[in-house]
Amino acid sequence: MKMELAEIAQAVQAQNDISQWQDQEVTSVAFDSRNLKPGALFVPLQGAHDGHQYVAKAFENGAVASLWAADHDYIADGQPRLVVDDPLTALQALGKYYLNKINPKVVAITGSNGKTTTKDMVAAILSTQMNVTKTHANFNNEIGVPVTLLNMDASTEAVVVEMGMDHFNQLDLLSRLVTPDIAVITMIGEAHIEFFGTRDKIADAKMEITHGLQEDGFLVFDGDEPLLQERVKNLQQATRTFGRQLDNDLYATSVKPASDHVEFKVNEWPDENFVIPMVGEYNVNNALAAMEVGKLMHVTPDHMREALKKFDLTANRTEWVTGANGERILSDVYNSNPTAVKEVIKTLAKVPVKGKRILVLGDMLELGEASAELHARLASGINHDQFKEVYLIGTEIEALQKQLIEQGYPAGDIHYFPKDQQAAMAEALKTDLTADDVVLLKASHGIHLEQTLVALKANN
Repeated sequence: MKMELAEIAQAVQAQNDISQWQDQEVTSVAFDSRNLKPGALFVPLQGAHDGHQYVAKAFENGAVASLWAADHDYIADGQPRLVVDDPLTALQALGKYYLNKINPKVVAITGSNGKTTTKDMVAAILSTQMNVTKTHANFNNEIGVPVTLLNMDASTEAVVVEMGMDHFNQLDLLSRLVTPDIAVITMIGEAHIEFFGTRDKIADAKMEITHGLQEDGFLVFDGDEPLLQERVKNLQQATRTFGRQLDNDLYATSVKPASDHVEFKVNEWPDENFVIPMVGEYNVNNALAAMEVGKLMHVTPDHMREALKKFDLTANRTEWVTGANGERILSDVYNSNPTAVKEVIKTLAKVPVKGKRILVLGDMLELGEASAELHARLASGINHDQFKEVYLIGTEIEALQKQLIEQGYPAGDIHYFPKDQQAAMAEALKTDLTADDVVLLKASHGIHLEQTLVALKANN
């Protein structure tokens, strides 16, 4: 972005006179005073700490202006402050203003699983023919989405926006903020069921992504999901479906998984072979969703094929890593929920191995009263013939330990560690693993299983 302060003041409806600074150029936005670029507009947000405490530090680090909440005493120290009712609302208003100014095509993506992978695939496909901006890392909430918009270069022709949610009305706000041309729902699972209670209510919340959808826009969704089929009946906009069933607009006609990729064919282009450089047959659905977006945006199948073959995947999503002992580690430590765990376990079970297959599973968070039952259900996909050892860490995951023992899994091959003993678990793993072994790391981000990944990669 590149805007003068006068333009920003108008966009956020600043309440004070900033005429003495109106020509000041702003080239980025930041809400962390420690990590900002010179020329930034600082946005003091209210979290565990009041962001206004860090405005002075932001100016020291190169910020050229700051938003300032009207209910805070104004500090007249010669630094540009734009007084607004609420800095977060102002950030969102500025993001929407800049989006309208640049006027790219907008693809918004949500779902219980696969939204980040699908975002990366969509961005790769569209990048073959357009200048594309996509959500960075996990900037997918009411703060991250406007920051994504404001990070667009003026030449951006399409922006791919990931949208997360953990309560009702969150996707409503985000959808109305970005007014997508294409909205995508990857799937409905049990993620965040603690807040919603049932999958039906999760589906209701996911459908909020259509609230800002352009009148001539499209909803692309998992056609194999009855909860979505039921809810799109009253939607005015056009729809496109993807999935494995033959009544979808786009479906896979064959799927051939391998240890480091998946090859598949699609009904629309029966003579084309498509390859994604990641494991898991479930990722074919993410590719189909991305291809449906590509088709709507008039990307050729040749360009799609080349884009999917080498797309840039966000870190810690089912990526292969080599450990210090030479073991192969399937790292999927960014997030976790029952559907995702079951699918990645099925994937690992098919990976050829000379030594042992080992599961390292941590708590799946935000499952509410159903947590113990949902953890215990994972046992049905774990048998000793395929997985010789299981390491478990956390509190909720103890229900899985009990269920595994109950169904006959040898207790001596189950290693349970409380959440605060991750270092001990990592040391036990390093002693256990050999170069012939394959190990899966999977847990919700709050368990910070990435610490175990770092330990397994270390040589000391």
